[in-house]
Amino acid sequence: MKIENTKAQMRKGVLEFCILSILKHGDAYTSEILETLKSAEMIVVEGTIYPLLTRLKNAGLLTYRWEESTSGPPRKYYVLTENGVMFSKELDKTWGNLVTAVNQITSKKTK
Repeated sequence: MKIENTKAQMRKGVLEFCILSILKHGDAYTSEILETLKSAEMIVVEGTIYPLLTRLKNAGLLTYRWEESTSGPPRKYYVLTENGVMFSKELDKTWGNLVTAVNQITSKKTK
């Protein structure tokens, strides 16, 4: 079993949550989302994020608007919907519980 595969699966498992968390702090376009993830060492490529953003949009958790840019073509800004805000709050609770449980399990001494 390769450790890199397991690490990648762990990152993929929390990527939706991370994107929703970024957007709850304000609207963002794809490059900003990617940069925020990258600065947190969550390396994600555009080919991964676009389908995920589309899936979240189709699920009614986010929407987007086009905004003119002074340095190039118009940008698509993603925005959480009301359902997205509620969904994100629920994931926040679940994440907190999961972190507590994992920390409890991984910090226990083995018998």
